[in-house]
Amino acid sequence: MNTYSNQAPKSPSPQVPRFAILVAGGSGTRMGADRPKQFLLLCGEPVLLHTLRRFAEPALGVADIVVVLPADQLDTWQALCAQFSIDIPHRLVAGGATRWASVKEGLAALQGHPEGLVAVHDGVRPLVSRLVVERTYAAAATHAAAAAAVMPKDSVRLVSQHGSAAQNRSRLRLMQTPQTFEIDLLRRAYAMPELATFTDDATVVDDLCRVQLVEGDYRNLKITTPEDLLIAEALLGL
Repeated sequence: MNTYSNQAPKSPSPQVPRFAILVAGGSGTRMGADRPKQFLLLCGEPVLLHTLRRFAEPALGVADIVVVLPADQLDTWQALCAQFSIDIPHRLVAGGATRWASVKEGLAALQGHPEGLVAVHDGVRPLVSRLVVERTYAAAATHAAAAAAVMPKDSVRLVSQHGSAAQNRSRLRLMQTPQTFEIDLLRRAYAMPELATFTDDATVVDDLCRVQLVEGDYRNLKITTPEDLLIAEALLGL
């Protein structure tokens, strides 16, 4: 992967359609909650609603948003849409047994779109900024594949059977989402068999195309533990 770029993004191009797949398959186990983390309330609204709203911003020009949830959570989300009067246009799709399978289902829902750019984003990253999303779309328009990432703040060591060794953190990046691709490229990548080494969409695409890293945002946190929810509420209140 390339080191990231923080160049100013260009304005949306009407010639390149934009799509988004929001994947939310969490069970809430690590949250110790009574519901999946994407349905927990963040400042009074479901986490997933905050995420959906970010991609529905008119300035981004996203033409089609697909929300992928486990099959047994579809009714819950539909009930929340009614409860919170969620009228943001999106398509709801049942995911698979793994994140890889869920993204593949989301791509299948976009089969009517022969070309364009598709951003894949974690449904439980509700604080992603429009600037970061725009950067990934702009970079993907030029490089075919792009992903948001940040430099580690802490010192990093590589652990092995012989002990541990310090690593140069300036050469390391922590991956975030969105990860955005030419839709045909992502389809070709997901046509290949799933591997245990796939940790995100960038790793699925790596063998076909170099992924351009763009500057992410430390506030673009993934809601995983109770502390993350508290931090997200604090950041939203700023």
